[in-house]
Amino acid sequence: MRGEELAGFLYCDLGGIVRGRFMPADEAERRVPRGLGWVPANHALTPFGEIAEPNRFGSVGDLRILPDPDTRVRVDLWEDVGPLHFYLCDATELDGSPWECCPRTWLRGVLERFERETGARVQAAFEHEFQLVSELPAPPPFSLEALRAAEPFAAQAVAALRAAGAAPELLLPEYGAHQFEVPCGVATGLAAADRSVIVKEVVREVARRLGQRATFAPLTAPDAVGNGTHIHLSLCDADGGSLTYDEQAPGRLSALAAAFTAGVLAHAPALAALTAPTAISALRFAPHRWAASVACLGQQNRETLLRISPLVELGGADPAPQHNVEYRAADAAASPYLALGALVCAGLEGIRRELPCPPVLDRDPNELDAAALAPYVGSSLPDSLEHALAALEADAVASAWLPEALRETYFDVKRAELDAVAGRDPEEVCRRYARVY
Repeated sequence: MRGEELAGFLYCDLGGIVRGRFMPADEAERRVPRGLGWVPANHALTPFGEIAEPNRFGSVGDLRILPDPDTRVRVDLWEDVGPLHFYLCDATELDGSPWECCPRTWLRGVLERFERETGARVQAAFEHEFQLVSELPAPPPFSLEALRAAEPFAAQAVAALRAAGAAPELLLPEYGAHQFEVPCGVATGLAAADRSVIVKEVVREVARRLGQRATFAPLTAPDAVGNGTHIHLSLCDADGGSLTYDEQAPGRLSALAAAFTAGVLAHAPALAALTAPTAISALRFAPHRWAASVACLGQQNRETLLRISPLVELGGADPAPQHNVEYRAADAAASPYLALGALVCAGLEGIRRELPCPPVLDRDPNELDAAALAPYVGSSLPDSLEHALAALEADAVASAWLPEALRETYFDVKRAELDAVAGRDPEEVCRRYARVY
């Protein structure tokens, strides 16, 4: 017996944790216009489940979580369990007006401001890496054996992602033990961040139905292969035409796209506080981890913070709509709304300042000495969350991107998170994050 179908009104919090409230599915449509009750202090929850103290909310106040009908997901693949059925929500005031601490609402405003000022729209695709938790020996990386050994997970995951409208392009075994990657199609604006949330929850659900567990944690052990979230960024006009591609320009980046990338690099240390936001995230920023060992722009270079993705012209394919730049210093512990919003804010700063295209590094940065690398690198990436938060505080432009209440609460949550793992063995800290994400 499957029981009563439930629908969830879900809210992705500051730590990328999806929380919510649930009701009989036949009640959901009726409740969409007015949402469900929510508590402001829920916003101060750390990923480990404790409310950060102090926080600005305390026990006072009430909100609504208001569903966006365009985000409805219903995946019904299993005979013995009810469908996965949910909507993604904004947190609002009781009258439905915007709440200043809602990351999804904030991203919507950032994207609208970007389009007003530039005439361009932001397209993005979040490319997630994750691992299936297993004690079995790991098959060879990238192998057919690795994919088939995980069946029926891979086939069900693709079917579920398609049913959820997430447009999976691939599901491939990766380099790490029992590690996979799921690139999905590009989406415009807010829908790209929504898709990131949907992908993670659908993958987790498929793994659960098979008696497994998927973790998107940045690291499952200090010396393990990391799980990144690569954010592919491009610009388009109102009709979807590329504003990123210029065949004659360095890296084939238009002046608009070049200024955007330069803005991201200019604020790279501050951005890390929002895109790589755990006590273990910065461990990935090391040479030979193929994450982001240097803060520069690379041509098809997996050691650089920004990577110009390859263009495929086989079969007469048009390179223009393919052209994008990949940001490689994010992981799934980040709120996709904060991560994408911060990148767009940084890019807008570069466009406002008319920054020139950064020099493009086409070699492994680890093969260059400091003097040879210096022209490409303007700043270093923080080596810890503490230093990333300090960089965000010190960057007056970046810290002003977030409304005061949202910024203050984010710092409260992250400092409480750091306190929760202070003095613990790195192996234990990685295991703790692996259980959460």
